[in-house]
Amino acid sequence: MNIQSVVGLHQFMKRVVVTGIGVVSPVGVGREPFWAALCEGRSGISRIEEFDTANLKTTIAGVCREFRAADFFDERELSRLDRVSQLAITATELAVREARLPDSQLAGFDTGVILGTGFGGQASIEDFCGAFYLNDRSRRSAVAIPKSMYNASASTIAIRFKTRGPNITITTACSSGANAIGQAAHLIRYGQAERMIAGGADAPVTQVVMDAWKDMRVLSTKNEVPQRACKPFSANRDGFVLAEAAGIVVLESLDSARQRGATIYAEVVGYGSTADAAHITFPDPEGESQAMRRALKDGGVAAEEIDYINAHGTATKLNDASETDAIKRVFGCRAYEIPVSSIKSMLGHSMGASGAIEFIATVLALNEKIIPPTINYEERDPQCDLDYVTEGARAMRQASGRRAAMSNSFGFGGNNAVLVAREVNP
Repeated sequence: MNIQSVVGLHQFMKRVVVTGIGVVSPVGVGREPFWAALCEGRSGISRIEEFDTANLKTTIAGVCREFRAADFFDERELSRLDRVSQLAITATELAVREARLPDSQLAGFDTGVILGTGFGGQASIEDFCGAFYLNDRSRRSAVAIPKSMYNASASTIAIRFKTRGPNITITTACSSGANAIGQAAHLIRYGQAERMIAGGADAPVTQVVMDAWKDMRVLSTKNEVPQRACKPFSANRDGFVLAEAAGIVVLESLDSARQRGATIYAEVVGYGSTADAAHITFPDPEGESQAMRRALKDGGVAAEEIDYINAHGTATKLNDASETDAIKRVFGCRAYEIPVSSIKSMLGHSMGASGAIEFIATVLALNEKIIPPTINYEERDPQCDLDYVTEGARAMRQASGRRAAMSNSFGFGGNNAVLVAREVNP
């Protein structure tokens, strides 16, 4: 099917737009602090203070230090919620508030939740395992399972906001959040839901997880100056920085948004998902490029129309080179003209939340017509030779018609998810 056929097919489907944004990140809580930090090129990476790091090679991470759980939950709620659920629910609260959706529209079977996560309730799992192996009965808990299960966050969001539509948890490693948004958009597009709460959340900065990562040699060990540790696409990059975060969007049909006078940030037009089927940890540029092509085709968007690519950009040797190769396969010579940036340089890698957080940054870039930078770029790598926006935030050019942007998310297991967003005309 060619682009023209896809455009014609789209005339019979609902158009899906973003009307609410909620973020809890290492650089701030809420859309405005988050976006301001990105445009300033401010890093949220810091030394880990939550546990002893003496035996770790990496002692830095992206921690949401401005998040105050007591501002959103009472003590009873906190005792029943893992940190990942706290982050997810808070981001949802912020997104719903922004969308100005009344309780009457949230509640019921027309609104659903799809959430991505890579680690689920990891801190609770470690706590319960510790209690088991130490036979510490004072730490045993009747809420061990509901607190740590992977779908706890999505289920708790549904209970809190009385959403009774589809409630799904996706775990495809680092592409989880992007897959959640793509699948949620399709449910609305094909009439399975009127509106969706979608995104990702992860809280993997724990002692066990940090120790497990160290032998894979993919985490940066540039501990001396934490803010400068993550260097996507730079020749002297040595790995990513682990982070926690939550990013949630409210999606609804364009007709619904316009009828109620909602703020519209952008339209979700394309979604592509593929599997490399090659290696559990090594990326394959062909799998990545096919996900990009599918997202363009799904949205009826030509490669020539993309004005910005928000890269997966982890700052590992293999991933950055593979993604650069994949972009060239899709865009050919024009790949060198498209601005590319990786906000992981400022936020770190929040695993299952990263795709959602980065899609939000892509939507805000379209809305504000500003491209956030890739910070810490120091040395040119011949394998990574695209325009990585290293000089600071840049005004977004316009290739043709409405501005369009792409967000890439590639996860372990060879799970690739790509989203394409577009401006919505007034």
